[in-house]
Amino acid sequence: MKLFPIGNFLREDSGQDLIEHALVAAVIALAAVAAMSTLASTVNNAFSAVGSKLGGALGG
Repeated sequence: MKLFPIGNFLREDSGQDLIEHALVAAVIALAAVAAMSTLASTVNNAFSAVGSKLGGALGG
């Protein structure tokens, strides 16, 4: 009785789709993190500019 037939194990590819989907999800997550850090910097600069203009208009 063979518990783990090597030939079937090497031909088995049912987990391949799961790994491919996980890799795609990881790449998308990495791209989202990179985009969010750039976007956060841009939003911070915009709010700082608005705050400066409001402070100048109010005499602050």
